[in-house]
Amino acid sequence: MSPEPWHLLRTGLGAASWNMALDEALLEYASTLAVPVFRLYGWNTPAATFGYSQKYSEVSPWTSLRPLIRRPTGGGLVPHDADWTYSVVIPPDHPWYKLRAEASYRRIHDWITAAFRALQVAAELSASSEKPAPGRCFVGAEKFDVLAGGKKIAGAAQKRNKLGLLIQGSVQPPNPVSNRLSWEEALIRFGVENFAIGWLELKLSDPVAGRAAQLDAEKYSTEAYNQRR
Repeated sequence: MSPEPWHLLRTGLGAASWNMALDEALLEYASTLAVPVFRLYGWNTPAATFGYSQKYSEVSPWTSLRPLIRRPTGGGLVPHDADWTYSVVIPPDHPWYKLRAEASYRRIHDWITAAFRALQVAAELSASSEKPAPGRCFVGAEKFDVLAGGKKIAGAAQKRNKLGLLIQGSVQPPNPVSNRLSWEEALIRFGVENFAIGWLELKLSDPVAGRAAQLDAEKYSTEAYNQRR
């Protein structure tokens, strides 16, 4: 069986508003890109993001991190001062797109868990939901979040529409894992060994980059959007 092509996109450190804008742009271009995209990225300054449906006035007192940016996906407040982040974009004709939300959530976290286990971290999926502080991603755990030592170390949020499926994930690296590159390489190996993925390095095209810049300037960097409710 020939490998299934996936794009691998490494964008390095970026501004919070641009990171969210690029993920939305990739979702808009999912059909044009034709195959799934796995994006690995970071933050050029500490920031926080919150779920699309959350109220700015409620989440803003929960963190001093700024900028505070509304994500295109759901979920709760996520600090981005020490985390590792990734996103996955699935086109609408791919089998992952047809999964129910819980199934796609579990599948991506099975992948994250396997990568940590390859690094000798005893990671596992949460069997149930225990959220003493609803609305905050890393306070308590939802079903199928990733745990290590009984503590949540990875969560994700999703957006599914006619354009495709966007998954945005955040990892709080547990001790003794401090080398992000080793974790990324474990993710990549798991894709090859368990999903028969053939990775294709992706460079941002001018249309995608241009759309991301537009969304950044007109949407994600504006108070009108971030504080719209």
